[in-house]
Amino acid sequence: MFSFFNKRTNIDHLEWLGVDIHSHLLPGIDDGSKEASQSVEYIKKLQGLGFQKLLCTPHIFSELYPNTPDTIHAALEETQLALKEAQVAIEINAAAEYMVDDTFTVSNELLCLPNKHVLIEMSYLTEMPSIEKIIFELQVKGYKVILAHPERYSFYFGKPANLHHFKEIGVMFQLNLLSVSGYYGKDVKKLAEYLLQKNFYDLAGTDLHHERHLHVLTQETQSGRLFDRIGHVAFRNKELFF
Repeated sequence: MFSFFNKRTNIDHLEWLGVDIHSHLLPGIDDGSKEASQSVEYIKKLQGLGFQKLLCTPHIFSELYPNTPDTIHAALEETQLALKEAQVAIEINAAAEYMVDDTFTVSNELLCLPNKHVLIEMSYLTEMPSIEKIIFELQVKGYKVILAHPERYSFYFGKPANLHHFKEIGVMFQLNLLSVSGYYGKDVKKLAEYLLQKNFYDLAGTDLHHERHLHVLTQETQSGRLFDRIGHVAFRNKELFF
């Protein structure tokens, strides 16, 4: 006999996450959206998936994308104007994703997510030797450090001890939503699952760059697979940034 208690609830949206805190939607300043019209299309589709607020985080990486607060704010204003003209009503703002390398400087003027949350990344291939020192210097200046997509750093595959240490010293972790789908490969998926099991993730984001990301995210969301995998996780996106 049929019982509704056995019926699977198919959650096919991202309203439960609400705020995307990592994306490359601002046009023409990094390896994300190329122009404002493309940004508008991406944003409309993300809104259709259930996001109510977008915090864009273009790269600041001196070697490839030497952005500044001025270049980022100009791109944000261009996007906001294009959204207004397209009659798309959604809140967007901007911070940055800082590449921590030999050129990175800890200062009092970093472009942050609200309440001095700073998003950092490293090379995917080699751990920055002074990363712990840099984290400490950021914390001394009052920044709350978020490590972007820890599951994607190949030097932690099978060797997560440093990630445990980062959690001990107060670093927040941000999961890429596509990591749990296997989009970036089986090793990334495996490490993401390990960190989820340890309850190490504080935040999640799309890290959306292009149409392929959007296509897979849409499939994973609308099929209910994404919610099945991570809908139980107490991500703090809404709590901290809504």
